[in-house]
Amino acid sequence: MKDFLKNLGPGILVSAAFIGPGTVTVCSLAGVHFGYSLLWALLISVIACIILQEMSARLGLITGKSLSENIRQELKPPVIRNTVLILIFSAIVIGNAAYEAGNITGAVLGMEAITGSLNIVIGDFSLNFWSLIIGLFAFLLLWLGTYKKIEKAFIALVFLMSISFIVTAFLTRPKLSEVLEGFIPQQFNAGLFTIIALVGTTVVPYNLFLHASLVSEKWNGRKNLPILRKELVFSIILGGLVSMAILICAAAADVQGIENAADLAVGLEPLFGSLAKYFLALGLLAAGITSAITAPLAAAFVVKGCLGWKGGFASGRFKSVWIIVLMLGIIFSGIGLKPVQIINFAQISNGLVLPIVAFFLFWIVNRRSLMGEDKNTLFQNILGVAVIALAFFLGLKSVWNVIQNW
Repeated sequence: MKDFLKNLGPGILVSAAFIGPGTVTVCSLAGVHFGYSLLWALLISVIACIILQEMSARLGLITGKSLSENIRQELKPPVIRNTVLILIFSAIVIGNAAYEAGNITGAVLGMEAITGSLNIVIGDFSLNFWSLIIGLFAFLLLWLGTYKKIEKAFIALVFLMSISFIVTAFLTRPKLSEVLEGFIPQQFNAGLFTIIALVGTTVVPYNLFLHASLVSEKWNGRKNLPILRKELVFSIILGGLVSMAILICAAAADVQGIENAADLAVGLEPLFGSLAKYFLALGLLAAGITSAITAPLAAAFVVKGCLGWKGGFASGRFKSVWIIVLMLGIIFSGIGLKPVQIINFAQISNGLVLPIVAFFLFWIVNRRSLMGEDKNTLFQNILGVAVIALAFFLGLKSVWNVIQNW
């Protein structure tokens, strides 16, 4: 157990990345509107996430390179290579810059559920104080921390988040029989877009880049493959349990008028006492902080791989990318700006890039010249094809949804 805990890291950071404010909000709304009936969708998303993230992590371990570096190296035709890299670059970097405001705002909502709002007013200009504090915390952790320090901080934050949400779920006292029924697929048409959102918040394109990069930073050589898989499965399942706990909280509370997770945190107080409110608020705070750190980090890894930069965490160019993404998030969150057009572009790009990245990941991990004996098995290929088909469906649906609401 001691050795296992010592090896926790890349998978935990991936879980931290997909359990952000968006996931908390989507799971809350799913629970409020559909009760426990969509727990099966979360279960499918966790399985799909494990399949894709295992391929990404294995690629990083065997090659010692990130996913974007491998795509750049393995795609020989310049036109195809450059087109794919530009799409990846725009979707991940611009998308993460837009979503970073949501990550910081989610952490702010967690703080405000406990302490109340706190704004700095200068004339007609108002700036959220908590956005600055949370942004500064993320900046210091990324600037001063080596990979090992960041890893330890994330393990602490993820366990705080997990305990907060799971304890809150128990405090709401859900009926076990109804919870178990939720894992049997029954709800399809009424919650179609909610199902897409639940799967889409778990299977995240930038995590495929982040995971391969983090694994190549932590481990070297195929001898670490067994511990990599154990750590991955444990971490993704833990993240899935957190998502399920949030949905269960929302379903059991039976609170009306919920628009986001902060409303749920406040709404739980009169029903279940202040403890439920504080646990949920702490979980939302931790979820926002972890995603606020991983999004800029993933963007920096993608740029590094796409442009062929050398160096890692200490590189000036690497730092400049995550600083820009983080600063944009702080500014957008602090002044309350909602960059709708940028976010719409990011949603379309991510909807397109997930199946494309999943396809190229699948192609690369089947190359014996690159992966050797660790290329995909027949069983892994069957699972991979199923997940890629799901990714294409989700991508088309998410793009169509944005176009309809443009």
